[in-house]
Amino acid sequence: MRRAFDEDLQELQNQMLELGSMVGEALARSVDALKRQDMQASREVIRNDMKINEKRFAIEADCLRLIATQQPMARDLRSIAAVLEIITDLERCADYAAGIAKITLMIGKEPFIKPLIDIPRMLEKDLSMLDRALKAFVDRDVDAARRIAAEDDDVDALYDQINNELLAFMLQDPRTVRQATRLLWVAHNLERFADRVTNICERVVFTVTGEMREMNIQEPEEEPQ
Repeated sequence: MRRAFDEDLQELQNQMLELGSMVGEALARSVDALKRQDMQASREVIRNDMKINEKRFAIEADCLRLIATQQPMARDLRSIAAVLEIITDLERCADYAAGIAKITLMIGKEPFIKPLIDIPRMLEKDLSMLDRALKAFVDRDVDAARRIAAEDDDVDALYDQINNELLAFMLQDPRTVRQATRLLWVAHNLERFADRVTNICERVVFTVTGEMREMNIQEPEEEPQ
């Protein structure tokens, strides 16, 4: 009985990793389509978002079935609960990819107001964090999860840099406002993607320790005296 249950848990994990791969590919394709201003590729990303949603719902159904039929004990239940939360975060990450694709369609073939330098850097960081966070879950590696979550600060720094540069463009030339705003939306989606990966890291810690703690809490700035 235990062996069959362990096999079911392993299959849940495998399906979650497959979903993670689909999500990473969607994000990579969305930014690549933006760089190349490829409208067809952007539409494909948007269409494929439905497949990701369906995958997430199928895994969720399997999780609920396992809970209902096997009545797992504490640690096993934490693992299943973590998978449920992780697939939700992965599905939201896919929404960010689809959002970038939609922004690409809005920009169309209009020449970029500046070369895309930091947006691809944000993408590279997001994909690395996602891949390693899912591996940390598989390995039940709490230390790795905490290190990965701390890298969200690097993504935030890139977002701030993009924000400052695009604001400068808008102030210098009001004609850039529309496209600059849309590129800011792209950067915001990439920043939120990293936040979702941080959530996955929190689930690694929860699965292993049973503690649910929020990572990377921003301290409020002091009011000026």
